Amino acid sequence: MTSLPDPDYQAEFYALTAPKRLVAWVVDSILIIVLSLVIVLLTAFVGLLIWPLLYLVIGFIYRTVTLTNSSATLGMRFAGIELRDLSGRRLNAQQAMLHTLGFTFSVAVPVLQVISIIMMLTTSRGQGLSDALLGTVMLNRRA
Repeated sequence: MTSLPDPDYQAEFYALTAPKRLVAWVVDSILIIVLSLVIVLLTAFVGLLIWPLLYLVIGFIYRTVTLTNSSATLGMRFAGIELRDLSGRRLNAQQAMLHTLGFTFSVAVPVLQVISIIMMLTTSRGQGLSDALLGTVMLNRRA
């Protein structure tokens, strides 16, 4: 039992969330690259020596902070979607960190990412793998 909108009777809350997630991911990836490049410049290019780690850390912090502050990354806000827990509430810091950890792990293991994408496209609430495990759902933001 949840406080979330019913996907059968209130489908508009879940409409097109999977493609919107892709848009959000592209926007967020560009922002993380820009932030990482700024760090590289501030470190007089020493950051290039640890680029993968730098990108991973910046991305983790970016996602956790933005999800904690508004339950949506800047890319999600641009796409008009946000994450909610099963009670319909915004994510707290612990949920945001766990969701980011799940996202990061699934991106690192391609088969998990494929499973997550299939789940987003086939489940009634469009939940990915980390959403299903954590009890979160992506909803269209209210106007």
